[in-house]
Amino acid sequence: MRVIVTRPEPEASNWVASLAEAGVDAFALPLIEVGPASDSGPVIAAWEHLGTYDAVMFVSGNAVSHFFALKPAKESVFSAQTAIKTRAFVTGPGTQSALLHVGAQIPWIDAPSHDAGQFDSEALWEVVGRRVGVGYRVLIVRGGGGVGGDAAAGAGRDWFASQVLAAGGLVDFVIAYHRSVPRWDARARQAALKAVGDGSIWVFSSSEAIANLQWALPEQSWSQSRALATHPRIAEAARNAGFAVVCESRPTLAALMASIESMQ
Repeated sequence: MRVIVTRPEPEASNWVASLAEAGVDAFALPLIEVGPASDSGPVIAAWEHLGTYDAVMFVSGNAVSHFFALKPAKESVFSAQTAIKTRAFVTGPGTQSALLHVGAQIPWIDAPSHDAGQFDSEALWEVVGRRVGVGYRVLIVRGGGGVGGDAAAGAGRDWFASQVLAAGGLVDFVIAYHRSVPRWDARARQAALKAVGDGSIWVFSSSEAIANLQWALPEQSWSQSRALATHPRIAEAARNAGFAVVCESRPTLAALMASIESMQ
C-alpha cells in the first residue's frame, strides 16, 4: 500500500521523508504549485507599515516564506529584538515552524495548542479572540490564484476575518504567493493513474488539491479510491469528489500514522 502526499513542495518531500522513516511507502505528488506573487508591491508596502498592525495572520508556511522573502534587510519582527509589538497568528504547528525558521520567537506567536482537536481558524480564534476589539488591526497574509479555491484555508481565513470585523476590528489582506495547478511529467501522471484503484491512500491537506486533481483528470472516477484528509472541510470535498473511503486525521505525523494504519 502506497501513500500519496499531495502537499506543495517542499512540504510534500518533507512529509514523504518523515513517513518513510516510519516505514511507510510514500510518494510525493504535489497538486498545488507555489511561486512568488506576480506583484511584489503590496508585500513590500505591508512591510513598510507592519508596525501599524496589532497582528499578522499567516495562512500557511508558504505565506510565511514568501512574505519574509521580501523582508527589509534590517527589519526585525516577532522577537525580543524589535520595537514593533505586532504579534503573529498561525493556525497550526507547520506554519509556526516556518515562522521559527525565519527568526520569529515563540512568545510573539499565537497558535492553537499542539493537542488541539483541530488546527484551523476556529481554534486560533479561541486563543486570540478575547483580545480583539474596536480598532484592532489584523493583516492576513495569503496566496492567490488556484483552480478551485481552498475550502479549508479559504473558508477559514474568511471566517477569521469576519470574526475580527464583528468584534470591531479592521482587516487587510495581502497576497504573498501564487498557487497554480502543477505541471505533471509522464512519471507523475502515470503514478496518479496507478493510484486511482490500487489501494493507495491519497493524503489531502487542502481542498484546492482535490479540485486540481479533478481538473487534471476530469473524466476519472474516484469510486475505487481512498482519501485521508487533515480537516473536516477537506474530507467533505473528497466525498463530494466521489472518493469511496474518506477518513480524517489531525495534520501531525503521529496522527497520520495512526490513521494510515487504521486504513490498512
